[in-house]
Amino acid sequence: MLQQYKLASVSVMSFMLGLFGCTNTQTTDTAVDFPQALNVAQRNITTNRLSGSVVIDGSSTVFPISQAMAAAFTQDNPDVKVNVGVSGTGGGFKKFCAGETDITGASRPINMQEMELCQQNKVEYTELPIAFDGLAVVVNPQNNFVSCLKTGELRQMWEPAAQGKINNWNQVRGSFPNQPLQLYGPDAESGTVDYFTLATVGQEGKSRTDYKSNANDDALVQGVAANPNALGYFGYAYYLKNQDKLKLVAIDSGSGCVQPSPETIANSSYQPLSRPVFIYVKKAAAARPEVSAFTNFYLNPDNANLVLQVGDVPLPNITLRAAASRFNRGMTGTNFGGRGAIIGVAQEGL
Repeated sequence: MLQQYKLASVSVMSFMLGLFGCTNTQTTDTAVDFPQALNVAQRNITTNRLSGSVVIDGSSTVFPISQAMAAAFTQDNPDVKVNVGVSGTGGGFKKFCAGETDITGASRPINMQEMELCQQNKVEYTELPIAFDGLAVVVNPQNNFVSCLKTGELRQMWEPAAQGKINNWNQVRGSFPNQPLQLYGPDAESGTVDYFTLATVGQEGKSRTDYKSNANDDALVQGVAANPNALGYFGYAYYLKNQDKLKLVAIDSGSGCVQPSPETIANSSYQPLSRPVFIYVKKAAAARPEVSAFTNFYLNPDNANLVLQVGDVPLPNITLRAAASRFNRGMTGTNFGGRGAIIGVAQEGL
């Protein structure tokens, strides 16, 4: 946008100099209406300003990133309205594939059913990785006995067979006290559920259902913060902005206890709970200047600090530039074949 302003300014300056500048050439009797000339100049600037709207929905994990990008983008483009909503990865794809949104955030790649829905509605899209996220497992700060959990213990808590049976902490580990266990997690539309269950239970979306669920991660934070017996999970960014209310749990997947952090998420040592997150842009919407400009703003390495500010890990510049190149060349489809959640995708795999 800055470039557009510069081009407009140069055009206006040349125009004004041509009308009013000093010259050695012969003058003419042509009269110039000064106010009218200024009005023409102002119109030239105005026509180069972006306007319109961008509608985004989807993942609660991607939501803080999109919200930060929207706030920064509209500072420079005040005539563009960017609406950012949350309905979970699955809920977001339903709206997106129905043609209701321009962009959808996703905490896992699109799955086969969603691809078919988009195809039925003739919605073409470009898949764009935007960041890496870690899933934070948290307990209430009053919990003084849990500092690290094995992935097998997470499975004991969350697998479908645990429903109605694993209700006490000492059932998870004999050394834990005999007190109630209350679980909190995203709802069934969440891509975070898909990823977490694949990583811990071994099957995407297969989880006990007798836990306190919510599509709003802030509500999950409040639930864990208010319940001394609670354990929950959500995107690392939500832990960071609420770390005074929560206690972070390290995860042992066989190589020792590791807590999520920008470093452990970036170098893939926080496994299996680190993953890429995405936006999907509708091809028809990308033809609109405001959607194209916002998407390129999102993928600009100069704006990676916004990803860091919300607690996620920026992708390498080369990966962001490759994504921008795919978008600007109009390439569509997914690189993951409709598999949905995938464990162990590293930055270089994007």
